[in-house]
Amino acid sequence: MDSATSERAAVPSTARPSLASTADNGLKIVIVGGFGVGKTTMVRSVSEIRPLNTEETMTRAGEGIDELADLDGLRRKTSTTVAFDFGRISLDARSVLYLFGAPGQERFWFLWDRLFSGTLGAVVLVDTRRLADSWYAIDRLEHHGTPFIVACNDFGGPVHTEEQIREALDISPDVPLVECDARDRSSSKYVLITLVEYLHGLSARRLAEATGAAAPETAVETGS
Repeated sequence: MDSATSERAAVPSTARPSLASTADNGLKIVIVGGFGVGKTTMVRSVSEIRPLNTEETMTRAGEGIDELADLDGLRRKTSTTVAFDFGRISLDARSVLYLFGAPGQERFWFLWDRLFSGTLGAVVLVDTRRLADSWYAIDRLEHHGTPFIVACNDFGGPVHTEEQIREALDISPDVPLVECDARDRSSSKYVLITLVEYLHGLSARRLAEATGAAAPETAVETGS
């Protein structure tokens, strides 16, 4: 009796070419932040492939471990990422971004250091109603020397000035701070463009310092 595997093998493949034959440069980006800030949502909204998710249903076994703030939306949250989310978006014909969404619950933070390995840069996604939940993410990125930007996901909370957010997160003036809606593809894409532009600027400045030349100015694109 023919197996399902042999039947599939007999069908000519019509899938797109594998990534190895279509891209030369793969750039790893991590999206990190506290629990329920929208990391999985951002990966889903911007990925050009069907994202890999490792979400599991939250159960009563997590009571007392998984702290849920008494905020609109979080009390209704029924699933959580237990490893990471993975997506991909093309920068051009030869370069792609690999997107890794880190788990937000404290009991899974031990995975972060491994996710940060080989990372070009990171997005710290924050909920301005719970700024303190982002402190650990920023601390770990600074510990690893990983460049990052901060993106404030719109949950309709209280309005803070840029100075107030920077002071609360203790980030330097040169770290880009942007607003976004993680549900919207164009908004999430803008966040990634901002990060890539920031990383390009850092690279140019380091090269200029090494060669004694002036670093070129880089402008952040605003298009989708």
